[in-house]
Amino acid sequence: MSHVSSPSAHGQPALRTVQVLGGGSAGSGGGDGGGAYVLSLAAGLVARGVRVTVCAPPEAERAYRFGAVGARHVPVPRRNDPASVAALRAACADADLVHAHGLHAALRAALALSGRRVPLVVTWHTRAYADGARAPLLRVLERRVARAASVVLGTSTDLVDRARARGARDARLAAVSFPPPRTPGPGPGPGPGPDSASDEADRARHKTRADLGALGRPLLMAVGSLERHRGYDVLLDAAHAWLGLDPVPLVVVVGEGPMRAALQRRIDGEGLPVRLAGRRDDVAELLRAADLAVLPSSWESRSTLAQEALHARVPLVATAVGGIPELVGDAAELVPYGDAVALSRAVERLLADSDHCERLRALGSAQAASWPTEDATVAQVLSVYDELTGAV
Repeated sequence: MSHVSSPSAHGQPALRTVQVLGGGSAGSGGGDGGGAYVLSLAAGLVARGVRVTVCAPPEAERAYRFGAVGARHVPVPRRNDPASVAALRAACADADLVHAHGLHAALRAALALSGRRVPLVVTWHTRAYADGARAPLLRVLERRVARAASVVLGTSTDLVDRARARGARDARLAAVSFPPPRTPGPGPGPGPGPDSASDEADRARHKTRADLGALGRPLLMAVGSLERHRGYDVLLDAAHAWLGLDPVPLVVVVGEGPMRAALQRRIDGEGLPVRLAGRRDDVAELLRAADLAVLPSSWESRSTLAQEALHARVPLVATAVGGIPELVGDAAELVPYGDAVALSRAVERLLADSDHCERLRALGSAQAASWPTEDATVAQVLSVYDELTGAV
């Protein structure tokens, strides 16, 4: 029997929640809300007797299958037009509480709830970006969302500070668990013994490196949409220095975006050892095959790449921006954003110092173990829901 229609443990009617998700997170390049987070949250809430409706574009349901964990999916396009807002308003008609993920999803939710006394929780998973004339508009949207929310949950301290600066009545640091792997794990049934598993992992790693053209040379991995704030222009600047190494490392960048053509022109014109791999559905395998992970962004909250790298025991070089320092602690090499010399030297030091790499692997495993569990994440959110709805 599904949990979605069951009463609470105390015999009270089940809490009815609506999760509002934008469409950008369904792909491999980011977005303003966390699809994997919403899937994990929905599963945990349903298991605790909460009724969950997920309002999200059809592509998000195809990517995450919210229905498989007992949530009801209502297709709502990722638009702010009247039809989209009307569909969301209808889906929220009997909700006790609405929880929106990301700026644009939160704006739609606020519009849909206009005139109704329904608590709105907003989680800011990342920061929206706008240049030029659009930057003031972005600040207006952030202020509107922050002030409309009963509680804003930020996934990093600086996002909490940003929400408060935009006028949030109540802004708190969100507990966020490590995201599930981007690719399916082994199927059910008894697995191979330790030696066999190690041999199989080595073979898979060798094959991945061969497919990428990285046999006999170091492999560096970067993952994220090809947008300006990701700092790939700085990564290409740093790659010039690695041309003098023997052997020359190969840098593989996974992701798509508007800067692809400009980056490819630089790579070709300057003869850089960088490959733009586009969207991939085997990021976990690529990362496990890498010698180092590189994160050159101008800002990140809880970077999925950083989490995956530490969890997979892959040494990480990252910029000391946003939520990265509090996320990784001393388990990564941190460099200033925009400093290509510092980035290139940090990579070179790690490639030349296997002992330090091993220390970072151990520190990374310990740091990953300190991150919130899925249970802790769900418990925090549910406590906020109870607080706002007066549930006991």
